[in-house]
Amino acid sequence: MEKNRSGVTAPAGFSAGGIHCGVKKTEDPDLAMIVSETEASAAGVFTTNLVKGAPVILSMEHIKKGHIKGIVVNSGNSNVMTPTAASDAMAMAQTAGDALCAPANRVLVASTGVIGRSMPIGRITTGIKKLSRSLSQVGGAEAARAIMTTDTFAKEAQTTAIVGGKKVTVGGVAKGSGMIHPNMATMLAFITTDAAVTPSALRGMTRRVNEVSFNNITVDGDTSTSDMFITMANGASGARRITSASGKDFKILLGAMTKVARELAQMVARDGEGASRFITVRVTGARNPREARMAAMAVAKSSLVKTAVFGQDPNWGRALCALGYSGAIFDPAKAKLSICGMMVFNKGLAVIGGSLSRLKKKLANKEIEISADLGSGAGSAEVWTCDLTYEYIRINAEYTT
Repeated sequence: MEKNRSGVTAPAGFSAGGIHCGVKKTEDPDLAMIVSETEASAAGVFTTNLVKGAPVILSMEHIKKGHIKGIVVNSGNSNVMTPTAASDAMAMAQTAGDALCAPANRVLVASTGVIGRSMPIGRITTGIKKLSRSLSQVGGAEAARAIMTTDTFAKEAQTTAIVGGKKVTVGGVAKGSGMIHPNMATMLAFITTDAAVTPSALRGMTRRVNEVSFNNITVDGDTSTSDMFITMANGASGARRITSASGKDFKILLGAMTKVARELAQMVARDGEGASRFITVRVTGARNPREARMAAMAVAKSSLVKTAVFGQDPNWGRALCALGYSGAIFDPAKAKLSICGMMVFNKGLAVIGGSLSRLKKKLANKEIEISADLGSGAGSAEVWTCDLTYEYIRINAEYTT
């Protein structure tokens, strides 16, 4: 069957691929590359964890140039806090740069997997040389599989938009299933576009996209040492160049990039380790958007809420409790709370009465919505998470053994 361009290779001028090079004990792919035919404008946001992996530190430095040729990613080992971590990350960048006829500082490096294990750098550099010769315009799906760790499915998305009369394409890939609570998880995300954007405008766009997508997910409240979200824009569409973080063209591309990022973010939440239900938490009526997000994230992070959803336990007081300790300021006498479309709390009083059995049945749905109106203002936010199951405990209890 003929392959299609997808994910990061959906936009013109990008190629990618993925292979097994020997990092993982299985035969699953564990090395990916994403490359632009010409140097692309680049921007990124990185983990705020004070313990950062060597690939994050190196990529934060390389991306300051504002242009990159490509990204090399390995899964199975996060390259964090080993004696050779920095030199191993640089070896990956140098080897990829040599293979692409580009300086090493035009290559970003990402790694995901177990912390504190020595990298099999010889296998990786050999793999980079091999992979660089087989990159293709239909290799997006291969790259998506190669960056997976405990993910159960590859995560790709793409869309198109019209910028200045020209069709532009935005494509993306992400990985993440556990250790997900980005503050910018083990979460990696890469978005490419054939639109033309200056590095400064792309930086503004990337920050704004991140705030309404990857920063709105949580699986277990753990912020990884390796998180990064990178965008690349190579101008291959021929659309006019976007030079500032304002104007019609900027807003159109921002919308397209946001659509892709939100799809990827939701895929990560749906694929939470051991998850059986996808949960959307919506908060309205907060004093401001910041407090709305605080309230929504408190509910989404609550282990008690997440386990109640898994057990179909209509214990709605757990969500109300989380709102109360979130840090958002509101008067419970003015607040409302609904779960799966059923009002359970209204202006200081429980209203569900004898309908707990009906709510329990609704909690059997695969899509769960928890909605709160704090009655304090116009701020709103939406956060995505999943339930917390026995399988999550098993996966993480046995992760390295």
